[in-house]
Amino acid sequence: MLSNSMRRFCQLLAVAILASGLYACGGSAGGGSASSASVKGDAVHGKELYATCEGCHKLAENSVGPMHCGLFGRPAGSVPGFEYSEAMQASGIVWDAQKLDEFLVSPIAYVNGTKMGFAGFESATDRADVIAFLQHANQDPAICPQK
Repeated sequence: MLSNSMRRFCQLLAVAILASGLYACGGSAGGGSASSASVKGDAVHGKELYATCEGCHKLAENSVGPMHCGLFGRPAGSVPGFEYSEAMQASGIVWDAQKLDEFLVSPIAYVNGTKMGFAGFESATDRADVIAFLQHANQDPAICPQK
């Protein structure tokens, strides 16, 4: 039996699949760049992969790394109360799916001087899945309350 939040997620996922014109279910869209407004990744698998991020990041509050709620459309280095590297503050990045996809290949190479020590996700599919999870989380007010 599905929980209410999982049932809601499945409903949202089904709507996203129908809206994007996809006719097959049960997997991610594959290995391209995550450049579209709504990533065609597998948010359920992305949540599993996000466990890697949870050593430093939390969705709704700052930790070792900045919170991820409110990520999309936010300028890099701008979460109140989090001490960023000068490199991240000066990067000029505004987070969207494409920028996040590029960054997650190798954060250290993408923003030279970042404090983030994560090596990156080599797989484009894994990056798309993590981004899909983050998009889902950011759209769910139970996870990321709107301010």
